[in-house]
Amino acid sequence: MSVPSPAGPACCHGAGSEPALVASAAEMERELARERTLLRRRLSVAAVLTLLVMLSSLPHMLGRHSLPLLPPWFTSPWTQLLLTTPVLFWCGQEFFSGAASAFRRHSADMNTLVAAGTGIAWLTSLVATLAPQLLTAEGLPADVYYETAAVILTLVLLGRLLEARARGQTSEAIRRLLQLQPPTARVLRGGVPQEIPVALVAVGDLVQVRPGEKLPVDGVVVEGSSWVEESMLSGEPTPVAKGPGDTVIGASLNRSGSFTFRVSQVGADTVLAQIVELVRQAQSSRTRVQRLADQVVGWFVPAVIALAIAAFVVWFLVSGNAVLAMLFLVSVLVIACPCALGLATPTSIMVASGKGAENGLIFRSAEALETAGGLRTLVLDKTGTLTRGQPAVTDFERLPGGRLAAPELLAAVAALEERSEHPLAEAIVRYLRPQLPEPPLAAVEGFEALAGRGIRGRSGSHELLVGSPRWFSELGLDVTPLEPLVARLEAAACSVAAVAVDGRIEACFGIADPLKPDAAAAVAALRRLGLQVVLLSGDARRTAEVVGAQLGLDRVIAEVRPADKAAVIRDLQARGEGPVAMVGDGLNDAPALAQADVGLAMGTGTDVAIAASDITLISGQLAGVPAAIELSRHAMANIRQNLVFAFAYNVAGIPIAAGLLFPLTGWLLSPMLAGAAMAFSSVSVVSNALRLRRFRPTPLPTAARR
Repeated sequence: MSVPSPAGPACCHGAGSEPALVASAAEMERELARERTLLRRRLSVAAVLTLLVMLSSLPHMLGRHSLPLLPPWFTSPWTQLLLTTPVLFWCGQEFFSGAASAFRRHSADMNTLVAAGTGIAWLTSLVATLAPQLLTAEGLPADVYYETAAVILTLVLLGRLLEARARGQTSEAIRRLLQLQPPTARVLRGGVPQEIPVALVAVGDLVQVRPGEKLPVDGVVVEGSSWVEESMLSGEPTPVAKGPGDTVIGASLNRSGSFTFRVSQVGADTVLAQIVELVRQAQSSRTRVQRLADQVVGWFVPAVIALAIAAFVVWFLVSGNAVLAMLFLVSVLVIACPCALGLATPTSIMVASGKGAENGLIFRSAEALETAGGLRTLVLDKTGTLTRGQPAVTDFERLPGGRLAAPELLAAVAALEERSEHPLAEAIVRYLRPQLPEPPLAAVEGFEALAGRGIRGRSGSHELLVGSPRWFSELGLDVTPLEPLVARLEAAACSVAAVAVDGRIEACFGIADPLKPDAAAAVAALRRLGLQVVLLSGDARRTAEVVGAQLGLDRVIAEVRPADKAAVIRDLQARGEGPVAMVGDGLNDAPALAQADVGLAMGTGTDVAIAASDITLISGQLAGVPAAIELSRHAMANIRQNLVFAFAYNVAGIPIAAGLLFPLTGWLLSPMLAGAAMAFSSVSVVSNALRLRRFRPTPLPTAARR
């Protein structure tokens, strides 16, 4: 098995590539850890100081001169100034540097809005603290707004920390992938086995593998045979028989038997290294979803600043009073302060994420929550996602004229299969055990397992064979009575294990990976939500099409190798069928999960698939997929409503703050009233976001369950 090299620049080939990949992933993880540590430190300081500022401003907010429990010095504007200044200029320094950078590019972004709102609130408060007589001389209150600036900075810092934690999932996925490879290999040098680091293994070396060990690199078996568990790479539950001439993959697990293989690929050429690179490329190339608030900020900030300056100029020319004109300027800027805008998106995101967790849905980022509601195409992996991921007996048929009575035959087969390590044997034993009495099973003599064929042994005076019909044909047994059963079972995507007693075929088992109980209902729910559902599988086309027919799916993509799954997602995106989501659980699904606009991983799947995904379904139930899409749509509708609330009071109040009514009524919207309007818009936003707590996913129809 091989994977084509990913397009575009890749890491260098050769034995030294693994250390380079490890070093790169480790450096990325260290950098993200440093960023998270700094953000946590700044958020902690900001939260403590903001709490103190809010306590200090309580008398002002309650309209009282003092409170019994708070000393006068603590409620002084000077104390609030000392507490707020480090929040702005140390904890929030990145917002001011970001605003300055945007200004140099002649643009505006959320940093501009945060810096302008908090900076103006701080500067206005500073003037009221240092020279209150400038305001009181005009009969105006010397109000301060330190708590407003501190609260805005603290909330936005919290959002930045959550975003940084989400970005850490990229390096975590790559680190877990690299950990699958064993650090050493047992290489034959001069006929003597030697333990050497994997980085020193070269193409052409002979490597020995014992039972229970992981394969260090890719190669071809030259001696011995075994069953190799490739589920960590393929996602398929059934180990594969390996013998001379068969390809083996690094990081797969040797279940039983020992063998020697010749190394064919090392470094960046191995399947594992190429999957690592595919995950890295897909995650780093994903475009970030642009929030609606960011689009608005581009024109809102310059427009507000222009209106504020215009109000100052007009009223200075009309009245000749610089203090009065300055009040109009400050009122416009304060009422347009981004407190509600800063809450509009993160509050809904936090509430929706909490509701998701209650329903077994873990969203890795706000982008995933936003994008899921707009999906057009959803790709479903088969094994472990639509199916249970564990083989089970679905059919058992006895042929007429058997030599053994049913109880005796079942007991003999169970005794023989208990000696085998093959998962199909485990499925047969699980099926037979409830039908057998409690006493120990009969002894088996001469047990022998033949990789890829079956098992044989003696129970009492009878010789038993359990294996594939093809093996029975090779042994010269008459398989004609079995052919109709084999045809029917294989048409239903079942593996067939036949039973022969003393050279005569007496029964056969049909073994398959059954669909999950909620698979059909979940697919039906997804189609009702307007999504195109595609089945993607590495299985043979007939097997995949049988599963697709059971689910009512017309679009099935089968026989897809691990590295090609990400290419299928890219192709769907390139054809304009996006946004595209991928649902999977195996390691081979990790590149496709990362490539998709939204990756959903089963919580019962591999750690790497979960780490590479955007949404994790903790329970492993498919009902979580339509629930995640429904929650996303509710959350995005809630965010749009919040943005209306965030701007409604502010935009309506800006003309009044600019003095539109002053010539007619003498009514001046003071900065204090502007702050109250801003606070009321924040209350509206939070109250509306809390409505998401009432979200309940639509139950799957019982009739569609299997």
